[in-house]
Amino acid sequence: MDIVKSKNGVPIRLTEERWIHITEEHSEMAGYYFEVLETVKEPEAIYEGKMGECIAVREIEKGKYIVVVYRELKKIDL
Repeated sequence: MDIVKSKNGVPIRLTEERWIHITEEHSEMAGYYFEVLETVKEPEAIYEGKMGECIAVREIEKGKYIVVVYRELKKIDL
């Protein structure tokens, strides 16, 4: 499990279980683990989803973007 802080300073965890879920549903993401974490940490843009989730976007190469959906629950990681 890796933890990064979002732009709002909230710790965001990427557990092995979540990563497996992501790559099973989106196999094209399999080689982008660290890019996903970096997108949460340093996005180019953040949008608010309809259910309160955050949607972080970052260009990883010319014309290729990563979009990461996550929730900010607590500023303190318990």
